[in-house]
Amino acid sequence: MPYTWALLIALQPDGEPVAKVVFIHGFSDHCNRYYELFPDLATRGIEVHGFDQRGWGRSVHKDSEKGLTGPTSLVISDIVSVIKTQLSSSTPLFIIGHSMGGGEALTLASDPQYEDLVKDIRGWVLESPFIAFPKGFEPSKITEFFGRLIGKVLPHLHRWSGLPPEDLTRDPEVVKSIKADKLCHDTGTYEGLAGMLDRTAALNEGKAKLNKGVKSLWLGHGTVDKGTSYEESKKWFERQTQLEDKTFKTYEGWYHMLHSDLPEGRPVFAKDVGDWILARVGPEGVKAKL
Repeated sequence: MPYTWALLIALQPDGEPVAKVVFIHGFSDHCNRYYELFPDLATRGIEVHGFDQRGWGRSVHKDSEKGLTGPTSLVISDIVSVIKTQLSSSTPLFIIGHSMGGGEALTLASDPQYEDLVKDIRGWVLESPFIAFPKGFEPSKITEFFGRLIGKVLPHLHRWSGLPPEDLTRDPEVVKSIKADKLCHDTGTYEGLAGMLDRTAALNEGKAKLNKGVKSLWLGHGTVDKGTSYEESKKWFERQTQLEDKTFKTYEGWYHMLHSDLPEGRPVFAKDVGDWILARVGPEGVKAKL
């Protein structure tokens, strides 16, 4: 399956960066939709790299490529290939994953074959990660069964899987922009659906266990998330008793897209993420950028 990932150096700080970030976007999304988050991090000395995943955003050149992610093994290897391009310097590297991208980040962090790579990553930031569907939005067992079955027989068959933009953010202007954005096509495949179901099941059932090389983890989730489950994120987080450096941040009343919820909240979220990253790159970096 031919694919050239579209890497975007979203923003570079003035001077030498104190940290780097590789950002993994969510379902039916692309790396140009993260509003104040990227520039706010860059102004604090954090270099941000984002890319459009296979089947999404600018990686799609024709309709048949929409949602054509391939199996989980290919999804994770794509992410790894991008991460490796940023491991060439001594600058601490962090991974940020939003929604589907958060679940993918955890899948990577739990995959034994990437244990050595995980050791080189300073920290993991999860924004509304897809660990489970929210209550009332779960697919039926029949849908899951036939989704996995069709994924094996007709893996590239398209499936519309859109969420109402009104369920993702409380900002009406962002809702309008999602509806108008042709790169947000809401078109997945049955292979992609099966992969997401398998990844969430592995996380929920404890089959996917974080590699020992995971040093630090931050998880932020809104209590009114209609895209992924706040409750299951918290339960997963509380099970990670082996991790000494971990933080769970509750955003009371916030929706799924913390980075583009109400305008007054976006700087709060960006500051929370930036503060956490800078606190883990040494006292000089923190002193200079706080």
